[in-house]
Amino acid sequence: MTTFDLAADHALLREAVVEAGALALSYFRAKPEQWTKGKGDPVSEADLAVDALLKERLTGQRPDYGWLSEETEDNDTRLNQPVLWIIDPIDGTRAFLEERPEFTVAAALVANGRPVSGCVFNPATDEFFEATLCGGARRNGVTISVSDRDGFDGARLLASARMIKRTIEAMNVKPESYDAVNSVAYRMALVACGDYDATLSLGPKSDWDLAAADLIVEEAGGLATDRAGTGYRYNGASARQTSLIAANPGLHAALVDVVTRID
Repeated sequence: MTTFDLAADHALLREAVVEAGALALSYFRAKPEQWTKGKGDPVSEADLAVDALLKERLTGQRPDYGWLSEETEDNDTRLNQPVLWIIDPIDGTRAFLEERPEFTVAAALVANGRPVSGCVFNPATDEFFEATLCGGARRNGVTISVSDRDGFDGARLLASARMIKRTIEAMNVKPESYDAVNSVAYRMALVACGDYDATLSLGPKSDWDLAAADLIVEEAGGLATDRAGTGYRYNGASARQTSLIAANPGLHAALVDVVTRID
């Protein structure tokens, strides 16, 4: 059975993500080579370089841990490894390639299906979010928490205009603002620190989009679940998750209630 030292593993993860963020930033606005990988999903040489760096740093130090990354071909050996790294080398590649500072390096250590250590780093804005299980959540070393807003009116939301129209506007309430941010992990981190009250997406997500930020939201006092309000389990046979709602507990419950009424 694989055991882990959470403090040592988080220190390793943190150091690797800082280095990975610096590497990603060196490609940012430098016109890296890019191509698509099915259904118009962009990828670049930067994604692959950051993936390789993280894999070398993390699995090199922890060879018994499993590995799941957006940019590494998946295989089922990870299913027999209860402790593994789950990585998105550049979450928000489209924004990265469009030279918008909305991308992150997102990395988590998952044990028995749940994250125990997580880091989300936006090197373009120099925001480093991190959390450990039962250890709280921080942005640049300062403890963070979700907002206390429990209603829609006046809420600051991270969601597409189409999503707002399908949900919030359909309920005849008026959020203060809504913004679209490409990186899913960054959206969740911005909810965790209270800059926004909630984020929601009813489209499918992947383990690597969610795992690190899931823990950060949880340790900041919030909830991150699918549209039915069910918490995530990671490292299943499929790395896909159905949807996302992240918010403080009161607003989260209200959002779950809303989305159950729409198709």
